Amino acid sequence: MLYYLFDFLDKQFNMPGAGMFQYTSFRAAMAILTALLIALFFGKKIINYLRREQLGETVRDLGLEGQTEKSGTPTMGGIIIILATVIPTLLFAKLENIYIIILLVSTVWLGAIGFLDDYIKVFRKNKEGLAGRFKILGQIGLGLFVGTMVYFSPEVTVRHQIPVKQQSEEINIVKFGDEEKRLDTTVPFLKNNEFNYGDLLFWMDQSGKIKYEWIVFLFAVIFIITAVSNGANLTDGIDGLAAGTSMIIVAALALFAFVSGNIILADYLNIVFIPRSEEVVIFCTAFIGALIGFLWYNTYPAQVFMGDTGSLTIGGLIAVIAIVVRKELLIPVLCGVFLIESLSVMVQVSYFKFTRKKYGEGRRVFLMTPIHHHFQKLGFHESKIVTRFLIVSFMLAIVSIITLKIR
Repeated sequence: MLYYLFDFLDKQFNMPGAGMFQYTSFRAAMAILTALLIALFFGKKIINYLRREQLGETVRDLGLEGQTEKSGTPTMGGIIIILATVIPTLLFAKLENIYIIILLVSTVWLGAIGFLDDYIKVFRKNKEGLAGRFKILGQIGLGLFVGTMVYFSPEVTVRHQIPVKQQSEEINIVKFGDEEKRLDTTVPFLKNNEFNYGDLLFWMDQSGKIKYEWIVFLFAVIFIITAVSNGANLTDGIDGLAAGTSMIIVAALALFAFVSGNIILADYLNIVFIPRSEEVVIFCTAFIGALIGFLWYNTYPAQVFMGDTGSLTIGGLIAVIAIVVRKELLIPVLCGVFLIESLSVMVQVSYFKFTRKKYGEGRRVFLMTPIHHHFQKLGFHESKIVTRFLIVSFMLAIVSIITLKIR
C-alpha cells in the first residue's frame, strides 16, 4: 500500500525520497525491518494474551530431559509469524503482482489449516488435533490452487536466452527472447539445466507432452507442498529448530528470487529470467524478519511455540516460493534438514513394522524420531542440537546457492 502512496507522491508532487520505493532493494530492507519490529512488539503482546487465556501446550511424557518443564508454554505462536509476514508485504509489495497474490493466499490458506489443528488441540482438548486426512486435503487444495495459477495465469512467464549470430566467431552474444508460457524448472548441477515437466511423458509425442504436461505439473506441486509442509511440521520439535532452519532456507530463496527477477543478473548467471518475480523478494524478506522476530521468543527456553499454525505455514510457503522461482528441484538439498527429519520417521516406522511382522516384536533404528529426539536421547542438550542443525542448514543453503555457477 505504501508503494502506491509514494509512487503517487513521486509522480504528482515530485516528493523527495518517494522514488526510493521504486527500488526492490529498498522495499525489501523496509519489509524485513518492519516484520522484525512487528514480531518483537506484537509478539510479546500475543504471548501475554495466550498465557492469560492459558492456551498452553500439552506435552506428552516421552522421557526427554526438561520436557515436563515445557508443559503449559503458550502455543499457536505461528500467528506472530503470519502477521509479521503479511503486514509488511501488504505495505511494501506490488499487490497486483501475480506472485504476491499466490503467496498471500497460500499464507492465509496454510495458516487456517494450522490454526484449526491447534484450536482443536487447545480448545477442544483433543491431542490428535485436526484429522490427518483433512490436513492432506487442505494441502492438496492449496497445491491445486498454486499449480492452476502458475499454469494458467498469463503473467507467469519465463524468458530464455537465445544466441545471436555474429560474423566474428570470437564474440558470443546472447539476448533474452520473448516471454513464454512454459513449465520449465531448474535442475541443479547440470550444464543444460532446464527441465520441462512435459518431458516426463517420454512415451508421448511432442503434441501429447504439451497437452498433458499440466497434469504432471499439478501432481508435482501437490507433492512438493505436502512433503515440505509436513517436513517442517516434524522439524518443529525443539526450541528454535524449525524457525532457525526455515530462516536460512528462505534467505537462500530470496537470493534466487532476486537474481531470477533481474535481467542483468539472469544474463550474467545464464539462468532463466522470470519477469515480475522480483516482488517475491519483498515477501521473502518480510518472512525472514518475521522468523527472526519469532526466534527472539522461541529460542531455548522457549516462551512460545509456533504450533501447527506456524510449522505447516512456513513449510508450505517455502515450497510455494521454490515453485514460483523455479527452484523446486533444489528442495532436497536446500531443505535437507526437513528431509532428514522426515526420512528418520519413515525409516523408523517401516523398520518397526517389518521387524514386528518378521520377528514378532518391533525393533528400532533410532532411539526416537524425528531424529532430533534421537540426539536428545543420546544426552545432547537441545541448544547444541539446534545449533548444529542450523550449521548443517547453512552449509546446505551455500551448496544450493553455488549451483547458480556450478553446472
